[in-house]
Amino acid sequence: MPRLGAVSTVDAMSDTPGGGQSGQGPDENNPFKGTPFEQIFSQMGGFGAGGGMPDLNALMSQMQSLFAPHDGPVNWDTVTDLARRAAAQEPDPAVTAVQSGAVADAVRLADHWLDTTTEFPSGVTTTAAWSRAEWIVETIPVWKVLVEPIAGSATQALGQAMPEEMRQLAGPLMAMLGKASGAMVASQVGSGLGALAGDVLSASDIGLPLGPIGKAALLPTNVTAFAAELPDVSADDVLLYLALREAAHQRLFAGVPWLRDHLLGAVAEYGAGMDFDTSGMETKLREVDMTNPAAMQDALAGGLFDPEPSAAQKAALEKLEVTLALVEGWVDEVVSQATAERMPAAAKLQETVRRRRAAGGPAEQTFATLVGLELRPRRLRDAATLWGSLRTRQGAEARDGVWMSPHLLPTAADLDDPLGFREDSVTPEQLSEEEFDAGLRDLLEGGSGTDSPPE
Repeated sequence: MPRLGAVSTVDAMSDTPGGGQSGQGPDENNPFKGTPFEQIFSQMGGFGAGGGMPDLNALMSQMQSLFAPHDGPVNWDTVTDLARRAAAQEPDPAVTAVQSGAVADAVRLADHWLDTTTEFPSGVTTTAAWSRAEWIVETIPVWKVLVEPIAGSATQALGQAMPEEMRQLAGPLMAMLGKASGAMVASQVGSGLGALAGDVLSASDIGLPLGPIGKAALLPTNVTAFAAELPDVSADDVLLYLALREAAHQRLFAGVPWLRDHLLGAVAEYGAGMDFDTSGMETKLREVDMTNPAAMQDALAGGLFDPEPSAAQKAALEKLEVTLALVEGWVDEVVSQATAERMPAAAKLQETVRRRRAAGGPAEQTFATLVGLELRPRRLRDAATLWGSLRTRQGAEARDGVWMSPHLLPTAADLDDPLGFREDSVTPEQLSEEEFDAGLRDLLEGGSGTDSPPE
């Protein structure tokens, strides 16, 4: 997780209109040197060329936005505005009717192909072709769920760590510091989303359902840039392959009703439960001269908010990473099945997407900065192998039936031996609808029969 008050590694706002690179030029030309406002200004455009004074009118306008009253620890109107400004640093043309039609046609064909690979029905209710700015606006509601817990935890930790006598003396300054920290978080999140908007290919590209339920969306500008890196593959094949992945994600999230909240809730709980070292924070705060803004800024930038994941969080993180790998592996497997006899270029596209995900590109790096969590399905290949092996042995129905409950999902140990998952199981005899319903009820209620559910 990035330190509050520290400049994010993906911070793109130093190149926003109206400002140059921050931190340049003589200190005497920077009247905010050593104060909490220095980083806020630098993230919103920095100081003028040569280190001179910034455009104060523009900066004060943004400051008013950052400090405007809002609910929660982050001002999301400001985040959206900053993210769109950051995304606008690169060309972001409006989506044309031709592009929208091409996306709709690709998703429609993808859904038709997927009908032959799984019993899960289509999860697509509408399609969309988004510009980068539209991706930002459409995904903000989910980012709010993911980001706010960690920001709230940090603010709460600061209040808890403040010694009582210091809290009484520093009341007004603490209120101001809280607002300044919130402004810094908003700036970091805004610039991070702006950077991420330039990299994602679809609504579900990072494995989480970031877009509205049932809306299969691709970003034509980013898809075109991605296709340009694959000169041996036609642009139509690239678009269709990415549409297959997006439609497969939508199908899985629709067919497994608990999965969406399970994933988003797990990320949010991970952030909300971040174990900040409040004892260490209290020690640092006792050494801070509360009358010296520069000292407060140094404390923030020096690791005041460095979190240490608890043992429970580390265990939760492993489960979350396994679930994400299983989602991506299932998508990889059904798309591979759908394209096996139809798209000769699919194998190359599959390998390219796998490497892109496993290497942790800008999307994964930005997510780690925003939420404090590395969201990389490092075990995608193992998960895809596990799903494919289970389908080969028992059929697609058995493969997809594992998603009936989170308790049935493969574990990290299962991914260590993907070919051995349920190796001793055999395809059950055909059950009547009544027998199946009775068995499912027994499973969900903990089981009362002599046979234990498969591990």
